[in-house]
Amino acid sequence: MDIKDFNAGIYKKGYQFEYFMPEKINHSFTWADTSINELLEKASLMLGELNSFSRFVPDTDMFIRMHIFKEAVVSSRIEGTRTNIQEAIVEEKEILPERRDDWKEVNNYVAAMNHAIGELKNLPLSNRLIKNTHAVLLSSGRGEYKNPGEFRQSQNWIGGASLADAVFIPPSHDELPELLSDFELFLNSEEIRIPHLIRIAIAHYQFETIHPFLDGNGRIGRLLITLYLVSSGILEQPLLYLSDYFERNKLLYYDNLTFARTKNDLGQWIKFFLVGIIETSQNSVGTLKKITELKASIEKEKILLLGKRSKPALELLYALFSRPVVTVKDVQEITKLTPKAANGLVQAFVDNKILVESTGYQRNRIFTFEDYLKMF
Repeated sequence: MDIKDFNAGIYKKGYQFEYFMPEKINHSFTWADTSINELLEKASLMLGELNSFSRFVPDTDMFIRMHIFKEAVVSSRIEGTRTNIQEAIVEEKEILPERRDDWKEVNNYVAAMNHAIGELKNLPLSNRLIKNTHAVLLSSGRGEYKNPGEFRQSQNWIGGASLADAVFIPPSHDELPELLSDFELFLNSEEIRIPHLIRIAIAHYQFETIHPFLDGNGRIGRLLITLYLVSSGILEQPLLYLSDYFERNKLLYYDNLTFARTKNDLGQWIKFFLVGIIETSQNSVGTLKKITELKASIEKEKILLLGKRSKPALELLYALFSRPVVTVKDVQEITKLTPKAANGLVQAFVDNKILVESTGYQRNRIFTFEDYLKMF
């Protein structure tokens, strides 16, 4: 099918409302729009650069945790959650009681992403894996009573206080088995000759249109993009997340999804998506470069000057890249030093402006690797 001939779907009668029934997508797509080809080429080149850069960066795993935490914070923020990255990475007991539901939602997202990446080693990117990931995402907090891990058995809607004034009403739950089977086939079909980035752009649009869960659709839909890039071999590491781009361009994001449904303009959605891949890849490469420069400068200009403490200092520095908020007790566990020695090492890091004490307390102090956190 030529994208210009795309027919998004039809409205069907429900009980006192009409819902949108999308067309199936498990078929080939073609296009004559050269601007799509130009964006596709640039996006592919930028992803290749990100892949190459991550391959030559030592200890990339060290940084992945922070990329996932940033994604979790931003993706949850789109849904109204208000937790910053510094709050997200500390233990729950350090969070004010009134903010713990937000903290749980962000940390559930991190757990869901890690769980899904692990499952990709044994499962294809499938409805089963998506449901398993959703179960982790909604395992606690505000979504735990919204059927975690199960596709919905009732009608949902987007915007408005009820079905009567909803902005968009996804397909009836009775339509889901057929639609989701088609969706899964499209994700994995080897018979369809279509570039991976075009495929996941269309798949994301279709997932958001189907809206198969009672809650968590947006977060799962955005997470799906990274999972696809990893599962298809486009990315070796989960280092690219589009939530920040979608949030910065929130109105355009919703408008382009809406225009694909109401004006059959799938091409414009694909172009918006590819621009997001380009911008986000560039930002990710830039962040990795800054991280490696920061690590090298601290090692050379500060750690090596600590003499006998250089070895535990290096252990602590490496740990800070995946755990940039610590207590003295954490430092003890990381370095296996005595309480007194750990306290002295932390003070040396504060004196060298590597760590900053963030509570102002005399006891139960928390120290932050601020120069690193600012990069996220």
